[in-house]
Amino acid sequence: MVKLVVATTVDPASVGPASAFLAMPGWHPGPPLQDIPSFVNGDVRLLKHDNSIVAEDYLDKRWEEATGEVVDEVIFLSRHTAVSNRPALTVHPIGIPHLREDETPLQGGKPGWAGPPNPRIGPWLRHLKKIAENNGLIPEFEVTLEGTHHGPTVDTPTLFVEIGSTEEYWKRQDAAQAVALVQNSEKNKVLLGLGGGHYVPRQMDVVRKDGVWVGHLLSGYSIPMEDPGKSKSQNGTTSIGGTWKQAIKVAYEATKLAFPGGEILAFVDQKNFKSWQKIAILGFLAAQNIRVGKPEDFY
Repeated sequence: MVKLVVATTVDPASVGPASAFLAMPGWHPGPPLQDIPSFVNGDVRLLKHDNSIVAEDYLDKRWEEATGEVVDEVIFLSRHTAVSNRPALTVHPIGIPHLREDETPLQGGKPGWAGPPNPRIGPWLRHLKKIAENNGLIPEFEVTLEGTHHGPTVDTPTLFVEIGSTEEYWKRQDAAQAVALVQNSEKNKVLLGLGGGHYVPRQMDVVRKDGVWVGHLLSGYSIPMEDPGKSKSQNGTTSIGGTWKQAIKVAYEATKLAFPGGEILAFVDQKNFKSWQKIAILGFLAAQNIRVGKPEDFY
């Protein structure tokens, strides 16, 4: 079993952390994947391709087919962009489970799909924050989760770790070094986040504490619900259109796949939803036998 780290030469926020990884002892050239060079260090395989980070699908399966090595997790190194332009270090799972089949993804992946979240998401967020503090990046940099979004398509537990939010910060060597220094840890409570904005602040409040793994994080916009109007108090969830059920179910199944030994608890940002939405979501979770957790349930 090997870990696949993926970088792209066209992104300075990807090249910087990859170079910091490769500057550490123990690396040597590995077998190429088609025209993509690889580097090997213990059970880690680092790939550097020349395309958009979201353009190369199924690198996990392609590596297995080429080398016979089974990939048990994938880590993508990438840049983050935000309207605020605030410097940031972010971690997030990937997928676009809220899109209909007839919708075109703007940043890779496939409609209705969510990749299994990498168990490192929670530990990496906490460790990244400690490293950033120790290296003087805070308060200049914000260290935060992002909601589940974009591709590429993979079948293996995956995370993105990103440097944002402008070219000035994408090239920052201290930020790249912080990403390279992140370590792993093991916990067993898995948070499935539902609701909130793109930076999921209420989920952030929970996973700042030790002891929480992070599964998929569906921001409010990734749980599309069509207001049923007058019928909303009469027919339960059956009259509420939109892909919200699909998104929740796909995100839960992908999280369950990624954490076979973990206890998955849905954390619902209830203030983010209208009353009829909250009732419908909680009812659907109960029907799916998905346990809902309060903050104290994760510790």
